Amino acid sequence: MTEYERWRSQVLNDADLSEELKHIQDKPEEINDRFYRSLSFGTAGLRGVIGAGTNRMNIYTVGQATQGLANYLNKHAAGNRPSVAIAYDSRIKSDVFAKESAAVLAANGIIAHIYPWLSPTPTLSFAVRYLHCDAGINVTASHNPAKYNGYKVYGNDGCQITAQMATDVQSEIDHTDLFSDIRRIDYEEGVKQGLIVTIPDAVQDAFLDAVFAERILQKPCDNLKVVYSPLNGTGRVCCTRIMERLGVQKVDVVPEQEWPDGNFPTCPFPNPEIKEALQKGLELCEKTGDDLLIATDPDCDRCGIAVKNGDTFRLMSGNEVGVLLLNFIASAKKEQGRLPKVPVGVTTIVSTDMADAVAETYGIEMHRVLTGFKYIGDQIALLEEKGEEDRFLLGFEESYGYLSGGYVRDKDAVDATMLICEMASWYKEKGLSLADAIEELYKKYGYYRNGLLNFGFEGEDGMLQMQQIMDGLRKNAPAEVAGFHVSGWSDYERSVRSDAGKESTIDLPKSNVLEYRLENGSKVIVRPSGTEPKIKVYLSAKGKDEAESIRLIDKLAEGGKALLGK
Repeated sequence: MTEYERWRSQVLNDADLSEELKHIQDKPEEINDRFYRSLSFGTAGLRGVIGAGTNRMNIYTVGQATQGLANYLNKHAAGNRPSVAIAYDSRIKSDVFAKESAAVLAANGIIAHIYPWLSPTPTLSFAVRYLHCDAGINVTASHNPAKYNGYKVYGNDGCQITAQMATDVQSEIDHTDLFSDIRRIDYEEGVKQGLIVTIPDAVQDAFLDAVFAERILQKPCDNLKVVYSPLNGTGRVCCTRIMERLGVQKVDVVPEQEWPDGNFPTCPFPNPEIKEALQKGLELCEKTGDDLLIATDPDCDRCGIAVKNGDTFRLMSGNEVGVLLLNFIASAKKEQGRLPKVPVGVTTIVSTDMADAVAETYGIEMHRVLTGFKYIGDQIALLEEKGEEDRFLLGFEESYGYLSGGYVRDKDAVDATMLICEMASWYKEKGLSLADAIEELYKKYGYYRNGLLNFGFEGEDGMLQMQQIMDGLRKNAPAEVAGFHVSGWSDYERSVRSDAGKESTIDLPKSNVLEYRLENGSKVIVRPSGTEPKIKVYLSAKGKDEAESIRLIDKLAEGGKALLGK
């Protein structure tokens, strides 16, 4: 209440915030939800509901985070003037938060390079590297509902920041009052002084050149017709340009979702993992008869697809697309004599085990990392340091993120759009749809099936519940899940793995993740989300046929619910 009253006493530079504070003055629960904590700054930056308060995304919490970042950069600048690249998406107030960030950086003597238009997340990672910046800021809440916004910070390598840098920036934020300690300059004055600089069109052109250089087939995809949806986000320009360069025969953009709109009127959850978000695209496919539906999320780093399957369309999971791409890239490069001697693929601990089976066929060295594409980016960097970046074939996450080159250090839906079009064209020449192709792989490697349970926990009580659940699982480890004996487990926070009672060390960064391996070869992984107030339970099984794999996943789902007391 003290902090609420302090906010009420300020002359705020956003009338929306003043109106909101006035509206909740007699609503203690509403006040508590906005002020019971401050948004925490982590390796994914900030993310929260847009609004007034310390637990909301607004110009003051964004300004405080930027001041913390500026303090950090100036302490580590080693005599050079630091610079930061800034991008933003179509969400409500994204442009406002981006300009506020630039104004704060400029006031601290840091050059802010800002895109003049809505820009995909991968173009921010690219700009950091291309312009040799010390850091990057991307204002986006990715695929969250419209009420959210976020603030991602990148290091000078184009990856999201390390845990140590996040801790150091948080320390600076903790010592920064969000009203009295934020230095800012008028935005236009910053432009006049050369401290705020517009990123030129040439950078986006260079980004598209870098994406196009990763193409596999080296010939036009002129046998393909595509429906594309940017889900009212940032992907339209880059994705349609890359498909044009590929020579795709016809591209129909979903009209209701073509233009930027932070309210996402036709897809309340603008997430290409969700069927409802693709509904308008599926309706257009029925009218046009096109081969393939591609949708990118609002910041254009995730990519979902639906493929023609007889008279209907089949939605492909992130795991299925990842496995298909890995097989396509390896197979096509092998045909061309371009497959490296020891190729490298990278995926996460929660992604499908089918990737390992495919990798074995082609002699691919498969690396498993923690959830978060920055860890995939780290693997690319390690190869680059050894001069072996040409060994990298593909990095993918089950959550619809893909990358086939080292020009950025984050998932890239522009690259994914290009690869998926090439893959669909390649299989079409062979008389197969992508639905046919995945079925062929299932028949060859077994019917791998994955599932995902999401449990939401809102507000202060929800955060405590999440921690209590994870603590409870550590103190009372389950002996069985879904009726199957737990044969081994991994606690990534303690870096300990146990198999048949024998413990060993996990050589990965610490993370609040628990994994249970079951006697029948199935897996259940429990992980609190790093960007949303929810716990995710990942399910993995393999059956002798599709029906058995579905039955196993359904059984694991019931076991996963019981594990969390749901």
